[in-house]
Amino acid sequence: MTHAPEILARLEETLGTGRVERDVPLARMTTFRIGGPADFLVRARTADELASAVTAARDIGIDWFLLGHGANVLVADRGFRGLVIRSEVAGIEALGDGRVRAGAGVEVFPDLIEATVSRGLGGLHHFVGIPSTVGGALWQNLHFLSPAPERERTVFIEESLESADLLTEEGVRRTVDTAYFEFGYDQSVLHHRRDVVLSATFRLQTEAVEDLRRVMRENLAWRAERHPDLWLYPSAGSIFQKIEGIGAGRLIDECGLKGRVSGGAAIFHRHANIVVNLGGATASDVRALIDLARETVLRETGYDLVPEITFVGDF
Repeated sequence: MTHAPEILARLEETLGTGRVERDVPLARMTTFRIGGPADFLVRARTADELASAVTAARDIGIDWFLLGHGANVLVADRGFRGLVIRSEVAGIEALGDGRVRAGAGVEVFPDLIEATVSRGLGGLHHFVGIPSTVGGALWQNLHFLSPAPERERTVFIEESLESADLLTEEGVRRTVDTAYFEFGYDQSVLHHRRDVVLSATFRLQTEAVEDLRRVMRENLAWRAERHPDLWLYPSAGSIFQKIEGIGAGRLIDECGLKGRVSGGAAIFHRHANIVVNLGGATASDVRALIDLARETVLRETGYDLVPEITFVGDF
């Protein structure tokens, strides 16, 4: 990167000497296990550190990207030219009356779910097995289709959210309610504004621990039948947005693309809306399958598949 020493000096002036890492491979920080290096990376472990890192990037005028668990993203093979801010903001605090506050970098599963379920608090337990931080969960309105017949419906994290502390794109720290996020399916205002979640407060329901854990077992079994084990098949979850009443995966399957391979990547043999890393896959391999699925489905069915994952870096 041009002027890298000057940029590093300015970042460290604000964030502290030794806090900023150079040329950091991002593959190990994503569920896809794919991606080149970031020019700079800083790990934000508190809300103040996260706000300071974002503010520093804005003041310097360099590109920046906020990375949580690394799910739902595909990082380019050439990496990211700018500053990656890794949200590791921790802390889970019971506030009473079923309310719990969690830092933006807290893992929803297992950390936040275990902390709430063990207290007999339900609401977040539906999302067992889904990789996401709290900040990422609000960004995408984390959701899960409950499989049991008596409660078969899609559950969204917005249903449990009471409020969130943000650093807005205008540089103001404020607390907002659920309505601020304008939640939709795989959507929130965070897709359109560069606000940054610092923490979130959830209002949960008192339920019997054994009932909560039964639902968790059912949901995990349902996921195991359809989704890849990330230890064996790294992936970013569903690639394309939901098509109501049809399903992107069904369209891809009907076009005969399930199991199709490109380099080290493949369209998953059990769920055609998921691309997996078979080992050594590149971002280019994944993009080739995404483009193949989009072009084939559009040509053969007339449906235009829209990716729901975020493409990070220079493609």
